[in-house]
Amino acid sequence: MPANPPPGLPIIPEGPHEPLPFEMSADDFEAAVTDALGLIPPKLAAAMDNVAVFVEDDYVPGPGEDLDTVLLGLYEGVPLTERDSWWDAGSLPDRITIFRQPILDICTSRDEVIQEVAVTVVHEIAHHFGIDDHRLHELGWD
Repeated sequence: MPANPPPGLPIIPEGPHEPLPFEMSADDFEAAVTDALGLIPPKLAAAMDNVAVFVEDDYVPGPGEDLDTVLLGLYEGVPLTERDSWWDAGSLPDRITIFRQPILDICTSRDEVIQEVAVTVVHEIAHHFGIDDHRLHELGWD
């Protein structure tokens, strides 16, 4: 940048800086989530049992959790590997929540959002099937 920029030009600090979050309305993000869910292999989707997918703006850490915790997604429920014959009796659906803002913070395009949501959903579905974070890391799904 010249030493004396012409008046009216924005002054941009030199050096590396954080990219701005990708802008996407809540409706567009939900459409991207729907598109990402369409990428899930049909056999995998058919094997899921009693799961609902939700979208929230951001994860709010609970009592005793680190306030700086950032999650892209969260699985809450009883994995298929831990269900017994009584599980179906009145059980609420398992819940997968996709967190909009943390995903937008790391993406630069709609295609990246769809890809990141798809990876996040597969990661959370893996928990539904009883696969823990350590095994997901071994498989390259971090």
